[in-house]
Amino acid sequence: RGVVFEDLNRNGVRDPGEPGLRGVRVSNQREIVLTDRAGRWELPATDDTVFFVIKPRGFMPPLSADRLPQFHYVHRPAGSPPGLKYPGVAPTGPLPTSIDFPLHRQSEPRAFKAIFMGDTQPRDLREVGYFRDAVVPELVGTDAAFGVTLGDVVFDDLSIFEPHNAAVALIGIPWWNVLGNHDINFDSPDDAGSHETWKRVFGPNYYSFDHGPVHFVVLDDVEWLGPDPEKGTGNYRGGLDARQLEFVKNDLALVPDRQLVVVMMHIPLTDVGNRGELYRLLEKRRYALSISGHTHWQEHKFITAEDGWQGREPHHHIVTVTACGSWWTGAPEPDGIPHATMRDGAPHGYAILSFDGARVTMDFKAARRPAAEQLNVMLPATVPAAELPARHLYVNVFNGSERSTVEYRVNGRGPWTRLAQVREHDPSYVARKAAEEADPPPRPPYRAMPNPMLSPHLWKAPLPALPPGGHRFEIRTRDLHGRTFRAEKALTVTP
Repeated sequence: RGVVFEDLNRNGVRDPGEPGLRGVRVSNQREIVLTDRAGRWELPATDDTVFFVIKPRGFMPPLSADRLPQFHYVHRPAGSPPGLKYPGVAPTGPLPTSIDFPLHRQSEPRAFKAIFMGDTQPRDLREVGYFRDAVVPELVGTDAAFGVTLGDVVFDDLSIFEPHNAAVALIGIPWWNVLGNHDINFDSPDDAGSHETWKRVFGPNYYSFDHGPVHFVVLDDVEWLGPDPEKGTGNYRGGLDARQLEFVKNDLALVPDRQLVVVMMHIPLTDVGNRGELYRLLEKRRYALSISGHTHWQEHKFITAEDGWQGREPHHHIVTVTACGSWWTGAPEPDGIPHATMRDGAPHGYAILSFDGARVTMDFKAARRPAAEQLNVMLPATVPAAELPARHLYVNVFNGSERSTVEYRVNGRGPWTRLAQVREHDPSYVARKAAEEADPPPRPPYRAMPNPMLSPHLWKAPLPALPPGGHRFEIRTRDLHGRTFRAEKALTVTP
């Protein structure tokens, strides 16, 4: 039991005159209770329980030195099991007489922005430096209210959590985190014990909070199946255990239908084995969106009855661009950092989600590139006239989806011609990989680019018949939000 109180002087301790807060949700990762008029709460406890306050709109818990929200209390009387490679929770001893959660007031308007990153995933301190130097500087001074890393915060070495968190903290905004399959204790024999280091550093492996008019739910959809000596790591699959689903059910029961719910996870929703149980909890809601990382490509999925969704409208799931791109691979840029182009042909980076009530707009931001750079036009510089019918214009729209349109016209006149969306390898990625393999960069530390995948945001059209000379191609794309982006490229046709 304990109290949720308003921390008027923001010192993290309940001082005389600091009132309890009524009607605030508190959970033990299964049940949820509301505080009474004095801010008091009471919940069942076991010897392995994480208690947390569900941050209400207009309030914020304290932040650690690394800008991590301190909204939880881990109860582990004997501490984590011995023998773990990476330390877990130290023994907490008996329950305190009162577990008190401080909150202070902050402004949270209807419209706000948040930063979402797929896998940051540094495997060592060098790659922490890549992230710090390639991604952090352009985000310092952002007007986003908070940021989220959507799992695979690190790459197997859990000792990297702290230095990586210190790099993220330089951005200067609160940062929430989702657990990924590379963030767990591989020496745990089961899923229940795979979060020990995560709990020590971040707290609960699943939880929820409000910001502005939006309710955010963080899931742990990595089901650890145990070590595998042949792999050196182990096996996992996408899944949600019964206790977590019960928490989500109880959580959403307290969220008004008019409120947008954003569900954050690591493994994409369509790869979660028992996703149907989560579908049943979301599909009757008026406004719901989900977002993940994991795949190292960018994609908008619209989930329909074909996948078991029973809602009136398709469910929008975003597989987010990763901060590490293709695992920090590829030749170095002039700054010494690998270009890290993702396997779908898009650059590494992050997403900016703009919220306005229940409306959401997503922007793709390529790291180290101008914000206006939203597409890559692939057009040969020179083509003999006789080869035109067999050559193609390709356009990779980084934030494109099945709801996008892509068109071109030549020399600023005539009708616009629509390109067809295709599932193919991005030609520029294939060419760059071949060039790097023919003339490899110095290794180590640089690693070869991975194989391409069939890009989910690629468009193609045959080149039109054109007379010899120079020609200017204009390309425009309209996204799922109705916004238009443009680019140009020149082509010389030889006799």
